Amino acid sequence: MCIKTDCEVDKNMELNDTPYFEFLDVALDTAKPNGLRQERQLSASQRRYYSFCRRKSFAAFVASKQDGNPEEGNPFWCCCGETFSEQSAIHKHVARTHDAEIQQLAQATYEHLLKQLEEEEAETHHTRKCETKTVDISAWIPETDHISEERLKKGPGKVLLYYHYCQVEDPHVICAWQKALCEKLHLTGKVRVATEGINGTVGGTNTATDLYVKAMCSHHVFKMKEEDFKTSDGGAECFTDLRVGVYKEIVPMGVDPDVVSYKRAGVHLEPEEFHKEVKALLSKGNLNNDTILLDCRNFYESKIGQFQQCLAPDIRKFSYFPDYVDQNLELFRDKKVLMYCTGGIRCERGSAYLRSKDVCKEVYQLKGGIHKYLEQFPDGFYRGKLFVFDERYAISSNNDIISDCRYCGSPWDQYKLCSTQFCCQLVLSCPSCRGAGHTACCPTCQTKGGTQSEESTTLQDHKEECECTGGRPRIPQDV
Repeated sequence: MCIKTDCEVDKNMELNDTPYFEFLDVALDTAKPNGLRQERQLSASQRRYYSFCRRKSFAAFVASKQDGNPEEGNPFWCCCGETFSEQSAIHKHVARTHDAEIQQLAQATYEHLLKQLEEEEAETHHTRKCETKTVDISAWIPETDHISEERLKKGPGKVLLYYHYCQVEDPHVICAWQKALCEKLHLTGKVRVATEGINGTVGGTNTATDLYVKAMCSHHVFKMKEEDFKTSDGGAECFTDLRVGVYKEIVPMGVDPDVVSYKRAGVHLEPEEFHKEVKALLSKGNLNNDTILLDCRNFYESKIGQFQQCLAPDIRKFSYFPDYVDQNLELFRDKKVLMYCTGGIRCERGSAYLRSKDVCKEVYQLKGGIHKYLEQFPDGFYRGKLFVFDERYAISSNNDIISDCRYCGSPWDQYKLCSTQFCCQLVLSCPSCRGAGHTACCPTCQTKGGTQSEESTTLQDHKEECECTGGRPRIPQDV
């Protein structure tokens, strides 16, 4: 099988040529009233983008007030019942009177730009085209003629979780191979490919997943080992479909991999070593103040399972982790940090970012993540469920329940999606409360659930904010 790959024209930063009214339209369509991110909260690389968006938003707002024809040499602007004939005058007026609106427009434009960068896989600020290459990927796909389709599709199965950092010269070729490989083996799941490596979780029958592992291990780019894969009971039914794509990062931290590379990651500790470190930490109790056990996952993950006495930041996305570090640097100063996450990949970049700040005494990370730790210590210091990003939501190795029902407060740790259309929040609602109709993530969504119009079903890309997101500080201060 031959696959042609061709990079499209990079349009990510051609916003200089975008008419001002388009910025205004984008912002007004997507602006959020709550939780606007202040420019000082952004990391250095993100500040440049935000500053760019703020300038454009300011210009868009001013342009929307213009009534005169600049080509005729008599432009003027009307705003707040006043008429301005000089550009400097309208600029001063907007800066003094409409700062909140400019912030809202800038925030929305900034988020729109980040979405563009992700979707179009932006790597430069210039228009570019890659040479078309023809690559034969059939040699990388195992023969299955001796295996019946029945064995590939039906029977006991499992879910694989893995990642591998390495130099990938042509991620589009690897992406095409992964898509063809998974389709042939009837696997579902998600695979991210980038120039820095690959990250995936796929589900299928035991026969199919074994063939997938062999294909990954034999590929000349990755040269992975069987122990690099974390497994759990499951199958193709654990995912709704197959998604394979090329991205800037194989785990979305929002920091350029060339600026903060996985090569600067902390010291990897095997599960046995990590277990000893945690045991030593717990034995000191409250007397220990020089070591931090850091959970770098999202709040809804650590809510249902975590290591005892850990620091679990109240963040919604891993892309917020760098800002969390920036705003809580004193918390880590001169400390020994033990980091962990689900499978290890977030610790690779997260520990590298933490080390780049030069404030910690030592930075260690759990090799293979919680997954590998639980294989050896199912009844160890990690209590509760392990959150997974598929239809199961969680897997368990012990019977502890450390979270509560959102409505009645009884022990409960099985997530369901909020029942309100477009809301993507997860909710912990026990069977009794669900039976009583409490199926939304918050009172606001519960009220909306019964009043949503049929017309809204056509808004495919709409995402809704609610009390759960609006009421939580974007970047918590734990210092």
